[in-house]
Order: sequence, then C-alpha cells, then structure tokens
Amino acid sequence: MSEQKTGLSAVEVSVVIPLKDERESLLELHRELSSELERLGRKFELVFVNDGSEDDSSAILSGIQSRDPRVKVIEFTRNFGKASALSAGLEAASGEYIITIDADLQDDPRELGRFIERLDQGLDFVSGWKVRRRDPLGKRLLSRIFNASVRAISGVKLHDFNCGYKAMKREAVSGVALYGELHRYLAVMVAFRGFKVGEMEVEHHPRRFGKSKYGISRIPRGFFDLLTVLFITQYAYRPLHLFGGFGSALGFLGFAGLCYLTTLWFLGQRPIGTRPLFIGSVMLLLLGAQLLSLGLIGELLLKLNVRQDRPYIIKRRLP
Repeated sequence: MSEQKTGLSAVEVSVVIPLKDERESLLELHRELSSELERLGRKFELVFVNDGSEDDSSAILSGIQSRDPRVKVIEFTRNFGKASALSAGLEAASGEYIITIDADLQDDPRELGRFIERLDQGLDFVSGWKVRRRDPLGKRLLSRIFNASVRAISGVKLHDFNCGYKAMKREAVSGVALYGELHRYLAVMVAFRGFKVGEMEVEHHPRRFGKSKYGISRIPRGFFDLLTVLFITQYAYRPLHLFGGFGSALGFLGFAGLCYLTTLWFLGQRPIGTRPLFIGSVMLLLLGAQLLSLGLIGELLLKLNVRQDRPYIIKRRLP
C-alpha cells in the first residue's frame, strides 16, 4: 500500500503528550522533542492531548500547531483523566512506533533514541524506570508498595508501572481500551496479549513548573483498577473459572457444615436449627450457588459475543 494511500508510512514515530495546566512547559517541551527527533533523523509527529486545562495551554498549543504542521492537538471539553487522554492520543497517532511522555519536563526528551533503539532490537513495549525519582519521600514509598504489589499479582516483572515515559509498537496496543486508572497497567495488558515487554532506566528531573496532578487518593482507586485488569486479562474468556472456583469452595464449606450438623442430629444432639453453624452453612451454600450461576451467565454472554471480539491475536500467517 502506497504512502499516498495510507498517509501512515510517512510517520515513523508518534509522541503522545497528555497534559493538564502545563502552560509553562509546552514551548520548551515542543522545542526539545522536535530537536531530538530531528537529530535522530526520524519522521515524526507530536500529538498533544489537552485534558481540560483551565490555564491558557489551549492558546499556546494553537500557536505551536500553527507554526509546526507535525503537531496535532486534541482538546477535551473537560478533564476526563489521563487514561482517556492517552486513549485519544493513541487512536490519533499514525506512527508505527508510539512514545508517551508527560508534559511537565520531568522526563528527558534526549532518551527518545534509547527507547527507539530498544524497539528496533525486538521489544514490543518498553516502560521507563525512574530509578532516582525526584518526588517527595511519601510519594516514593507509596509508589514502591504499589509497584511491588502489581509485580506480585500480575507476574509482570517491571520496577515502575507508574512511569508515563513509555514506547510501544502500534500492534502491541491496537485495540487496548483505556479508562479509569488503567493506563498504569498498560504493560500488564500488553504482556497478557503475548507481546515482548521490557524496561529501561530513565532520568527523572525535579518538577520546575506547576504542581503534580496526582495525590494519595489515587492509590486505592489504582488497586481496584488492578483487580479490573486481572479480571479482563486472566478471566475475561473464562468467567466460570473465577466465579465457579469461589462458588465451589464456599458451597463445599456450607455442605460440610450441614453434614456435620446432620451427623449431630442422628446422634441425638438436637435441635440443630438454632445453631449459628446451621445458618452460616445455609448462607454459604446459597452464596456458592449464586457465584456458580453468575459464572454460567458470564459464559453464556461470552459465547454470544466471542464472534465479534476474538480472544486471540495473530502474529503472522504463512501460505
């Protein structure tokens, strides 16, 4: 397919920059990104996604775009969150390599070449690792706990899932839906799809302008979203394995309790209907049956929709 037909092959690298209220850093970020990619000799585009900024970021981006046709600007009507901003940016990106970077100048554009080199070497997804974070101590400690938890639960051996500096091949993230706080688990979703995931150390500079948009309140939301990721990656196509497993375990405990009480009844230790164990065993049986039913309903819904949503990705075909 020709370059004129697709309009995609002209761009090798797309840099997606989600932002909110970053007016002070936009001109310098554009200059540094453009300079580095020009030095690398890569045909590129910069995709700025304005996630409901309340300062004059919009006007600054309009000025940048009017001077540089390699710049795309997407503006939301309000703040929808970083996951939505990244999703819109990934959808608009036309390069075969896509790099995401925050707009606060804490990530160094001079590392773009190293990311591209890792993709050239065969990795499909490269996550940045901020070894020496320039953040407050409390934020660093929470991040370490969070990253250790994600590693243990997901099995993906990365050190820094929170880093916004990432590089990926287009096919690795094609069709991945991002919402809520799921952008932090992009590496987990890509790894589950069978692509090669790696990481590299990146420099992390102190914030020069503005203030961080993320506080401690996002930590509990992040763990709930981790459960969402685990479900949609591990059990999306086998819901009965999850609900049926829990349901069977609870049902067995309830059945065992009733068997024990039945034995007592035959031995003359009556009544058994007033014992707490009786009520608890009946509740466990009912809960187990409900979970099994939920799993079966999930399987039925899956069978109805699996034709539209294939549970596999084809790497290549041979004649």
